[in-house]
Amino acid sequence: MDLDPVPVLVSAKPQIEGADGLLLMGGTDVNPKLYGAGRESETQDPDDERDHFELEILAKALQADLPVLAICRGLQLLNVYAGGTLRQHLASLRHDPKQDASFAHDVEIVPGTLLHSIARKERWGVNSYHHQAADRIGNELRVSARDAEDGIIEGLEHTGHSFVLGVQWHPEDLVFENPEQLRLFQEFAKRVVGS
Repeated sequence: MDLDPVPVLVSAKPQIEGADGLLLMGGTDVNPKLYGAGRESETQDPDDERDHFELEILAKALQADLPVLAICRGLQLLNVYAGGTLRQHLASLRHDPKQDASFAHDVEIVPGTLLHSIARKERWGVNSYHHQAADRIGNELRVSARDAEDGIIEGLEHTGHSFVLGVQWHPEDLVFENPEQLRLFQEFAKRVVGS
């Protein structure tokens, strides 16, 4: 017997008790109101419930000094949480959200950063499906990677915590094509187990 799907509304309070780390994944655009901007025509409809839930759980994770790995939207959310802003639309096809999971461009990794210690190199091939990016960097964040050609911010990390790392690409889609990308998850897992 086929049943019609029942919509489920999530209104639970974010809980961090018992967690050893936080992984923030990609998804819809962060509401521009959260960084004091009006919505541009290319910006997706906001998902305010998700924005507020993830901002609250990120705050709790940072307060507990848990390891945080923030991917794509996660990096953008981290920047907004820290008081930064976003570029709402990148016109370049280098950052086309319709691309597949394979290589799109290189990023240049800043020596001496957490990301550099994980990648063990100063240039990494990444994929790209984002049309937004970090603009003004938030408090206590530093840039750890930029697009090698256009300078778009591709990596951020928090200077006040031992492991709070954001990457603008999707390493989870690259691990089979480029096993070096697995290092991000291995280091995150090591920090989670050690916390």
